[in-house]
Amino acid sequence: MAEHKFSVWAPRPDRVRLDVGGALYPMTRTDDGWWHAVVDAAPDARYGFVVDDDPKVLPDPRSPRQPDGVHERSQLWRPTPEAWSDGGWKGRSIEGAVIYELHVGTFTTDGTFDSAIEKLEHLVDLGVDFVELMPVNAFGGTHGWGYDGVLWYAVHEPYGGPDALIRLIDACHARGLGLLIDAVFNHLGPSGNYLPKFGPYLSTGSNPWGESINIADADADPVRRYILDCALRWMRDFHADGLRLDAVHALVDTTAIHILEELSAETDALAAEVGRPLSLIAESDMNDPRLITPRGQGGLGMTAQWDDDIHHAIHAAVSGERQGYYGDFGTLEALAQTLRHGYFHAGTYSSFRHRRHGRPLDTSVIPATRLLAYTLTHDQVGNRAIGDRPSANLTPGQLAIKAALALGSPYTAMLFMGEEWASSSPFQFFSSHPEPELARATAEGRKREFAEHGWDADEIPDPQDPATFLRSKLDWDEVGTGDHARLLAFYRNLIALRRDESDLADPWLDHLGVDYDEDRRWFVMHRGALSIVCNLGEQPVDVPVGGDVVLAWGEPAIAADSTGLPGHSVAVVRRRG
Repeated sequence: MAEHKFSVWAPRPDRVRLDVGGALYPMTRTDDGWWHAVVDAAPDARYGFVVDDDPKVLPDPRSPRQPDGVHERSQLWRPTPEAWSDGGWKGRSIEGAVIYELHVGTFTTDGTFDSAIEKLEHLVDLGVDFVELMPVNAFGGTHGWGYDGVLWYAVHEPYGGPDALIRLIDACHARGLGLLIDAVFNHLGPSGNYLPKFGPYLSTGSNPWGESINIADADADPVRRYILDCALRWMRDFHADGLRLDAVHALVDTTAIHILEELSAETDALAAEVGRPLSLIAESDMNDPRLITPRGQGGLGMTAQWDDDIHHAIHAAVSGERQGYYGDFGTLEALAQTLRHGYFHAGTYSSFRHRRHGRPLDTSVIPATRLLAYTLTHDQVGNRAIGDRPSANLTPGQLAIKAALALGSPYTAMLFMGEEWASSSPFQFFSSHPEPELARATAEGRKREFAEHGWDADEIPDPQDPATFLRSKLDWDEVGTGDHARLLAFYRNLIALRRDESDLADPWLDHLGVDYDEDRRWFVMHRGALSIVCNLGEQPVDVPVGGDVVLAWGEPAIAADSTGLPGHSVAVVRRRG
């Protein structure tokens, strides 16, 4: 037992008492709305707060651990220096890297941090540079995507809790892999959100996922500090190499210094303190280059951002899908424009939004490495009605074309778990809300949403059915078989080329060239002396680019001034002279 100072920001209640192991202690309020108490407690003591006359013991908003779930008492926890062996890890920026996004619960059969460690050699052999974890903050239930977190400082216990997360990050660093954590600061989940009982954490506005976070209304300063401290904690206490920031367009900040700019400055200060690069990747659908413009040039200073336009342009061109937000894409002209300029919508009309969208990117100032290119993400598969991957609908050759365009591009690249071997497992939307009414509303809302878009409601998986979660787990037995093994080898070779060929390291879009034939369905992306030559059609074509084949899917026929490609195939060609 030792003295421990407990504190909580709670300007709303008239009285707050501290519960430690079932014993209640008074707390003293200061003028800034914080309550404090110094009490003898064990290093792993369970504790919580009792607000006014409500007997419910509430978890700490800054809870370091929730061993019994988000509705129960918190537990004291702090990392120990002995847990780490990564003193030699110098880190690296994500710019130009290859990132591997994964969901801990479905990446392996056991669905834990420790079982993920057993698969790290696969990622090393693949050649990726970073692992990006979908949210690992504490959320209601045993399994889910993690975007409905309510205790942002705590680590989801079914994954193994904070100690196991440390083991995973330490193991990544031992293998030369950086680790990024997906952080959600734009909304709170519906199960276990007790923050409004303490203070004005929520604003008067809303977004598609619920009430917005108060980052600009009255009493917003402590809420902003709550967000900033949480973000920095992942990188300082857990040694994460950066964060992916979910849907930052939903962070409505009307103050003169945007919270992302503030986070960028504090992240740079922490990076200087710990002596290694720390990266911030924003998810935004605004196509606003100010997000990735340095603070000194009037921007918000994010290291990079997800670029859905690149995904849409590649996927629609290869697959032929044109529904929903794919409506403006699908042509090779759209693919060429997007690859050359970073954004497709850049102050241009978006038929999906029924308005102008985006802002042009100055490609002479902003390098392509500040945008992420990908052909698959948790969103782009999981938010489909039945969670079907491209591998369920496309040929292996079409998947190889998509991989070559993303990994052969000058953008920072990202893969989604299992993509590299064309996993047959779907990635469906799943949840495990313990509250019956919430569980029913989630399932019915999902079916209703897709029924409105023409789907048979009976085909929509029930998010609350445990089978939906189990179906979404990767089947690692596929990896070494048939086309799965062949595609995996192609991905490995593409990533090795990206690493070893200086022409593929050029980050400037002004140096990228494209040629295409809309009718004959061939497309070429030129990167220095290398050309990624694609046949998106089913029939063989001769493409007017000759040279030596460096890597291919299919059996290209090379001539001095042309490359013959069978249907749905791709070749990386080194031009002569």
